[in-house]
Amino acid sequence: MCGIAGLISRNRQFDKTHLDQMIEAMAHRGPNGSHFWSNAEGYVHLGHRRLAVIDTSEAAAQPMHYMDRYSIVHNGEIYNYLELKETLQKRGYLFRTASDTEVILASFDCWKEECLQQFDGMFAFAIWDDKEKKIFVARDRLGQKPFYYFFDEHTGNFAFASEIKAFRGLNVLSEINERQLLLFLSNGFTNDPREPVHTFYKSVFQLPPAHFLWVDLTSSEQMIVMKTWWEIDKEHEEMPDDDIAIEKFTSLFQQALKRMFRSDIPVGTCLSGGLDSSSIVAMASQLNQQQNSYKVFSAVFPGFEKDESNYSSDVAKQFNLQQFTTGTMNLAEELGSFLYQQDEPVASAGVYAQYKVFELARSQGIQVLLDGQGADEILAGYTKYLHWFLQEMLVNNRRTFRKEKSALKSNGVPFDWGWMNYAAAVFPAHAAVQLEKRTVRRMKNNGFLHKELIRRITDNSQDEIIFKPFVAKLNDLLYFNTCHGSLQELLRYADRNAMAHGCEVRLPFLNHQLVEFVFSLPSTFKIRDGYTKWILRKSVDKLLPSSITWRKDKVGFEPPQENWMKEKKLKEMIGVAKVDLVNRQILDKAALDKKIQPHGAHAADSFDWRYLVASQWLQNQKT
Repeated sequence: MCGIAGLISRNRQFDKTHLDQMIEAMAHRGPNGSHFWSNAEGYVHLGHRRLAVIDTSEAAAQPMHYMDRYSIVHNGEIYNYLELKETLQKRGYLFRTASDTEVILASFDCWKEECLQQFDGMFAFAIWDDKEKKIFVARDRLGQKPFYYFFDEHTGNFAFASEIKAFRGLNVLSEINERQLLLFLSNGFTNDPREPVHTFYKSVFQLPPAHFLWVDLTSSEQMIVMKTWWEIDKEHEEMPDDDIAIEKFTSLFQQALKRMFRSDIPVGTCLSGGLDSSSIVAMASQLNQQQNSYKVFSAVFPGFEKDESNYSSDVAKQFNLQQFTTGTMNLAEELGSFLYQQDEPVASAGVYAQYKVFELARSQGIQVLLDGQGADEILAGYTKYLHWFLQEMLVNNRRTFRKEKSALKSNGVPFDWGWMNYAAAVFPAHAAVQLEKRTVRRMKNNGFLHKELIRRITDNSQDEIIFKPFVAKLNDLLYFNTCHGSLQELLRYADRNAMAHGCEVRLPFLNHQLVEFVFSLPSTFKIRDGYTKWILRKSVDKLLPSSITWRKDKVGFEPPQENWMKEKKLKEMIGVAKVDLVNRQILDKAALDKKIQPHGAHAADSFDWRYLVASQWLQNQKT
């Protein structure tokens, strides 16, 4: 896990001095040092901040060179690098390090673009081929590692980095993406599903997950070519036997964990007390991956009704783990520095709580942590998925529809179901259009956003302001949220929060083979008998207490945001933020007369939180 940056500037507008600034802006991502490299002609520059995890020797430092032809900067981990290395050695490739980075280089020489199909991991890397005068850029299947880029088609200048703040020294962040800002303030959206993936800045884009990009300096026409290299198959196979499916799920989960424990420095785990993180701890214990020094880290909120510390404590005690918990959190004092690390607005204070967990881990000497993100997206863990599941069953299996609807009610799972759900089940395309219109209408009818800002976006938009996916079955929505929607937001939060403290986060549920298998299963393996994430619960049924495995309430990772927003200091900050946004002609003056309304972390109408975050983020542009 590291920070990478690079520049290609044939007109020499950008040089190594600019690269130095880019790397320095990401110093937190690499506490073990930085290195730079420029090609002989002086128009290609690569830089790297290092967090040494696999092969901590100086020989594994980057930029790394191979065969007097290739130079790479790489952020992430290739978990199956040992197996790949053995395969490549049989083909005659030689290695001078014990790193996974050198395996990437040999794999690229051996298979070119197809090397990506060989990798089990999270990664974003750029390889300069000095012979072909091209740079090859790639990002992992699910977008766990970030890759931002800027391209000027007139000059041919191309720049990339792990974080947006690295571009500040290039003077390309002057224009805010007002469309993205408006969607955030009105609906809380921080992610854009379009390709190329837009950011909150007009000139900087994000390489989509599972894409690669060629930058060809020999081309006089199309200098950049972008392609998809992996897709999830959303169509499920025939109904498998329950026991066989559970056994395969468990096997893939175990394999992912075994590989993710590969590290030359200690590994710990985030432990919320929920099913996902508890399953990781339980399975790791069964695999004997935990040593006496194994540490787990939890956020606790004493007195808060949704505090899960009792659950996390029970799991830690059951497996005899060293548990460390967060102390007092001071959002008002740390909001500016926290948001600076995120680069873009965040949807809730839950992101700050995660930030504090990684800070805690680093204070205890742990820089590699496992976490449970992704399970809710691939296994339909949120209650918002229930009506889509029921709509699929209504169309395809009415008997199951009636059974599952009854089971959900018996378990006390809250969900809405009415005539609109029946209509959406029969007319899914119409439902998607109506959801788009409803979201746009919600934005236009917001009485506190500046009318001129709304007009500029709605009148000048060349395509849909909002995109809602066509959902005929549960897998359609899971696919969208995994590859383009909510998971992409969560991955950005996790990467910035971990790297802000020089930590690496690994996500076993996003092992691509596990993800592919889960998507191949019918929806009833995700939701069954009134429970979400059914197959995961069955896989750890004998490892965890039933109070966790078959827990019926879904809390999620939620801090006492509403309580924090009632504090005097934070209320004062919200008031100042509203004035700031009015002065910037983002909010209407009517917003100043509206009483502050604190909301929980997952509330749809948490406008004051968004005002606070947006104002602070805009002020951070000056730093």
